[in-house]
Amino acid sequence: MGLWTFLEGILLFANALAILNEDRFLAPRGWTLAELRGSTRNSLKGQIIGLVHACQFMRLPLILLNIIVIIVKLVSG
Repeated sequence: MGLWTFLEGILLFANALAILNEDRFLAPRGWTLAELRGSTRNSLKGQIIGLVHACQFMRLPLILLNIIVIIVKLVSG
């Protein structure tokens, strides 16, 4: 497993987090930013919720990274 494969895996994981719908998937399970209180933001659940929302916020850069990866894969074979 090379560095390129590892980076592709991270990109796929970020894509998976970015497409999670807050209303349909996260809210019924209590995984929204609104339900977090002051000290719970530092918990593991709070950190994961923050990561999910960061990935959702960064959708445009994710789209650009996906395009770059597709072009590189097409050119390199």
